[in-house]
Parts: sequence; C-alpha cells; structure tokens
Amino acid sequence: MYKTPDGKEVFVLDCHTHFWDGSPANQANVHGKQFVECFYAYHTNLSPKEELWEKSRFEKYSEDDIYRDLFVNGPDDMAIIQTTVLKDFYKNGFGCIERSTQMAKRHPGRFIVNGSFDPRDGEKALEYIHYMKETYDIQGVKMYTAEWNGASKGWKLTDPDAYRCFELCEKLGIKNIHVHKGPTIIPLSKDAFSVEDVDGAATDFQNLNWIVEHCGLPRLDDFCWIATQETNVYGGLAVALPFIHTRPRYFAEVIAELLFWIGPDKILFGSDYAIWTPKWLVEKFWNFQLPEDIAAERGVQLTDEIKEKILGLNAARLYGIDVAAKRAELAQSPVRIAAE
Repeated sequence: MYKTPDGKEVFVLDCHTHFWDGSPANQANVHGKQFVECFYAYHTNLSPKEELWEKSRFEKYSEDDIYRDLFVNGPDDMAIIQTTVLKDFYKNGFGCIERSTQMAKRHPGRFIVNGSFDPRDGEKALEYIHYMKETYDIQGVKMYTAEWNGASKGWKLTDPDAYRCFELCEKLGIKNIHVHKGPTIIPLSKDAFSVEDVDGAATDFQNLNWIVEHCGLPRLDDFCWIATQETNVYGGLAVALPFIHTRPRYFAEVIAELLFWIGPDKILFGSDYAIWTPKWLVEKFWNFQLPEDIAAERGVQLTDEIKEKILGLNAARLYGIDVAAKRAELAQSPVRIAAE
C-alpha cells in the first residue's frame, strides 16, 4: 500500500504487469532477441538512472524480483499479470499463464493472472478459452493484435474469428478484455496496433470491458474519440506514465486529454513491470500537478481523489474487488522480505 507524504494510505492495483522470460535460452529466433531488446530500450530511455537494470536481469527476472519490486519495495497492493505468449518468437512463450499462475499461488490475494488467446487458431482458440476458464477461472484476457502467427502478421478485434471468441468470453463471464494499442515493438507492425477496431468491438460487445492499454499512444486523439462514445472503453496508463520523468509536460498533455475526454473513472494505473517498477511511478504521479495553462485550457483537475481512483479504485470496480475487505485481508498477510 502506498502511503502519501502526509500519511494517507492509498490502495494500488497495478493493472499491467508481466512475468516474462525473454532470455537468450528461450529466444526461438532473432525476432525474440529483437523484441526483448526493444523493451529494454524503452526501459533505459524512460527510466531514472537509479532505476536501471542490467540487461541479463531484465531479460529474465526471478520470482523474488517481482514480489520484492511490486510489494516489498514497491507500493502495489495487488497486480494483474498480463499474458503475452509470442509463440513464434519464444520457445516456451514469453509470458505464459502457467508460469505466472504457479508463482501467484504462492502469494495468495496479491495477483490476478489474465489469460490470452489467438482467434486465428480457430476452434482451438475456443477450446483454449474454455480450458483457461475451467482451469484458472480467469476474469480477463490480454489481446496482442500485432502478434505473428505463421504467415499472418496481425489480426483485428472485429475479425469473424475474434467475434466468436468474444462471444464465448461473454458467455463464460470473462469480462475484462485488455488490448495492447500502443507503441510498436520490433519486429511487429505499428499498423496492427491501430485503435480503430476497438470501436466496432466495443459497440458489439457492450457487456465486456475494453481496457485499451497504453491509451492508444501514439494515437491518443483516435482513442479519446472512441472511448468517449463507447461507455465500456477504458484507458490504461502503462507506457504513458513513465513520461512523467523524462517529459513531464508531455505526460501532462496526455493525462489532461484523458481527463477531458473520458473522465477520471475510466483511467487505470499500470506500471508495465518489468519495463518499469511501480515505486517511482506512483511516487511521481502522486506528487504531480498539472501545469496551470494545461489545466485551464481543458477545464480539468488532477486531485488526490482522482489519483486514488486511477491508482486502484477504478480497476477494483472492474474486477469486483471490495477494497475495504481486501485491505483487511492483506493486513493479515503482510509482505515477506523474500518470496518462498
């Protein structure tokens, strides 16, 4: 739990974290190497110097690392691990539900592990969705529309095969659809991460929550227009938030646009661990103030109450978490110095 400089305790639900293995031993080809190196470039270019990691640790960090960085040294109360398999790039997958779930079971109450599927797998995708719900009781999934699958270099949320999968998700109660719609990662296509397909999918599946990770950057305007008309579309701050350090005025423009268009109840905090660690992000965000001219032009504020919503309360609502009950539960299970 994050304690503010004046002693206020703030519930933090980190909506975008990973438990990956991008090590050379797991890289299936040059594309696996390119992918994790692109992640590492984001890490080195946008992090404070004191937060930089050695590349070998970044490629494959331990269970001790993630537990310590999120909950011991970090401010998180809970974290959502997003699954990103990238089966064409990594021998055993990049971030897989099996490995993440095994780790999460050793830390009850701390993690929510989301699944993932590829609609291009046809009937096998539908079978796998059933499997994930029956085996792991997933509440959400992470969609990576630029992921490669053989000769295919991407897909759209509005594809017929995707709709069949979303129909099944709705039937099974898998309500939270996290979609990567942000910067590209080598060698994936930037265009395959376009936000335009969010519009149709959100309209046609009103009972699903569409969490657009990275709030569509660098397509912020397109995202905001879509998310304004679609009441079930939310914006994730992962990737946007680190600019609070390197380009604070740019971050101010982004958060002010989001507040103007979609309001404070539809913005979710995500550290994008392990590209960045949540401690410095949360501290800088809590202390951040909008420049007067940016706030005045849009008629918005970034109050402590709004920051609390963004840091945890909004996501808790989507995932059905009773914050008071969760606080009491976690108080009975204090963080340990190291993972077991």
